[in-house]
Amino acid sequence: MTRTLSAPVTVAFDYTRSTGPVLGRFLTGLRDGVVVGGRTSEGKVVVPPLEFDPVTHEATTDFVEVAPTGTVTSWTWVPEPVKDQPFDRPFAFALVLLDGADVPILHALDVSSPDEVSTGMRVQARWAAERIGAITDLVFEPLSASGPTGVEAIGDNPVSGVIVPVSLDYLYAASPEESAFYRGLNEGRIVGQRCPTCQKVYVPPRSACPSDGTPTAEEVEVSQTGTITTFCIVNVPFLGQKITPPYVSAYVLLDGADIAILHLILGVEAAEVRMGMRVKAVWKPETEWTYSLENIDHFEPTGDPDADYETYRNHL
Repeated sequence: MTRTLSAPVTVAFDYTRSTGPVLGRFLTGLRDGVVVGGRTSEGKVVVPPLEFDPVTHEATTDFVEVAPTGTVTSWTWVPEPVKDQPFDRPFAFALVLLDGADVPILHALDVSSPDEVSTGMRVQARWAAERIGAITDLVFEPLSASGPTGVEAIGDNPVSGVIVPVSLDYLYAASPEESAFYRGLNEGRIVGQRCPTCQKVYVPPRSACPSDGTPTAEEVEVSQTGTITTFCIVNVPFLGQKITPPYVSAYVLLDGADIAILHLILGVEAAEVRMGMRVKAVWKPETEWTYSLENIDHFEPTGDPDADYETYRNHL
């Protein structure tokens, strides 16, 4: 039995948001070395401040500076930290009721052993040397005899926006049909699967035909030339872009396939790309090949006459 392929995959992007007048006030305080809470209509001080009062639903406008010291009300031990947690060594997450607040804040507590933390213990803020207006500007540590060290304000402008990296790591396990497809790419071939009922060839392959549900059974190597069915001219630059706009992303219907693949079109001015244009795969050097469709660097025109619309009209 042929072994299926698997690979780690990371989906990541930077999430940018405006903070508004409430969270912005809290983050500006962290940047300047103070902890700011918000007072609700019931007189409770909440840290971080709520943007809207839970009773009246009015926007929070009453801000209170609380102490950088507090009491642990509950905690949990983290023996094996994962990526992007506050520490790369064991630590605790704790609910800390800061002096002057009525609701605890959840944050990291820097202790080296679970024996060093307990409910009711006193803790203090430890400020980062370089603060940017983020929750990572401080962590908690056991209260020392001298108390927390004061820090100076860093800036005059309020924090109005934050950029938060978002990342998801997972292991992708390819199906047997997909594994055959990726192995083919690693050998310089493009393979699909044929449905025994309708005879359609799917590239990339499917385990079952989406038209009639029949399991695909026959592996088919298709041509490395094809026809552009539809396309998009990319004119807008974005973060991480590898090619200077304008350029074209197009659906290419490979000869012998019944579904088009999306890929990059180069070797021609973007304004000259058109439906029906005949193109061919241009591969990266073999030393760079791996189990990926990116082995094909791009498609470029073959110079042949355009395909007749009737040959691809059902594949748009």
